[in-house]
Amino acid sequence: MTIWPPERSSLTRPAYRSLAQALMKAIEAGEVRPGDRLPTHRELAWQLGLSVQTIGRAYEELTRLDVIAGEVGRGTFVRAGPVETRTPWQRLVDSDHVIDCSMLKPVGAEIHAERLRMTLAEMSQDLPPDVMFSFRPRASLKRHREASVRWLERCGLSVPPDRVLPTNGNTAAMTVALMTAAAPGDLVVTEELGHHTLPPLARYLGLRLAGLPVDREGVLPEAFEHACVSGAVKVLYIVPNGLNPLALSMGAERRAALVELARRHDVMILENDAGGPLQPARPRPIAMLAPERTFYFTGFSKCLLPGLRLAYLVVPETLVSAASARHLVTNWMATGMVAEIATRWILSGTATELLDWQKAALARRNRMAAQALRGLDPVATPNGLHVWLPLPEPWEAGAFVNLARLHGVAVAAGSSFAIGEPPRHRGVRICLGAASDDAVAQGLEILARLARNRPEQDLLAV
Repeated sequence: MTIWPPERSSLTRPAYRSLAQALMKAIEAGEVRPGDRLPTHRELAWQLGLSVQTIGRAYEELTRLDVIAGEVGRGTFVRAGPVETRTPWQRLVDSDHVIDCSMLKPVGAEIHAERLRMTLAEMSQDLPPDVMFSFRPRASLKRHREASVRWLERCGLSVPPDRVLPTNGNTAAMTVALMTAAAPGDLVVTEELGHHTLPPLARYLGLRLAGLPVDREGVLPEAFEHACVSGAVKVLYIVPNGLNPLALSMGAERRAALVELARRHDVMILENDAGGPLQPARPRPIAMLAPERTFYFTGFSKCLLPGLRLAYLVVPETLVSAASARHLVTNWMATGMVAEIATRWILSGTATELLDWQKAALARRNRMAAQALRGLDPVATPNGLHVWLPLPEPWEAGAFVNLARLHGVAVAAGSSFAIGEPPRHRGVRICLGAASDDAVAQGLEILARLARNRPEQDLLAV
């Protein structure tokens, strides 16, 4: 029996999703090949006894997944080559009935809206004039810098306020740090599955980028040393506290080993700690081990509230002026209103309250993930924002991501994070910040069922 086109009786509700799944299965089985032309909406609707609107929704779903593409005047074709997700997150609209486990974000609840409403009400009564009227970063943000020191202490750093640059989120901090630490043509090395915005940013800045092999603690010291000996490495970029795609946590000895090599080969270090103090029993930040060569940044959008886009960039003492100049030409200054909210939350204890709430919520969801994915070797951290799920043979990440989407769950393919060569690690990132515990539980159940089956098995039942 052929898979495509399917028998009308084999389709389940909703019919558009079942139809899309049937085409995916036919592609995986080789019955429909890249470049094949698909029937028109009207042709397939007549053949299956479905509405043109149903066929349109199925084709639209497959187009979002880059499985098919329409060409004006020619028709709709199966895309050539392997299908992979090009960004970690998926394009979702309000009408999609999809559990979003592709976007890396903290858990949100009414407590966040309530605390923000209270703070905005307070600010309406006593907002400092500098926040509204100052165009001078140092003048307007002096209070904010002083408050940043208290938050950084929670992250394990002890630094003076004049070494801290408040920025408009972690991406802005990363950009300023790279612009300060490296020049066009310099080589930056990082984890082989790394930060997804690092490759395009490196291209825009004219930097060379290479991925290094990792183990369960992150970058292998011998791989880092080999890169330094083979070529002039300028920057080591690392995400040591479980927020990298593979959910790797770097121990104290590994941090010390990388610092020793960075000093020996005169390499600058960028330490991405976007999750802040979410994880318990964290080793000392690398910025404390090698303050003379480490740019460290952390923010609030991953540990407190997505809309609180403020980060603190800690800069080596000798490079503060250079970093400040680069910040001026890229962002000028952190947005005063957002910085004021963060400052008030730090000083009032609201930031600590919401951090503790977030830790409890993420711990609960990580326990749910461990239970649902048992036997599949998931990798996670106690309060992590995501889980890395290795995929058994013969699964490919792109096919799994697409099939999961058709079953109502959005996840991110590991290939989205590859730095350079195709990744050795075949798997998907499952984010845990979806709308509710029930949604996360349902999504994990679907993903576990898919992962335990072979791709050629009948996976069409939703």
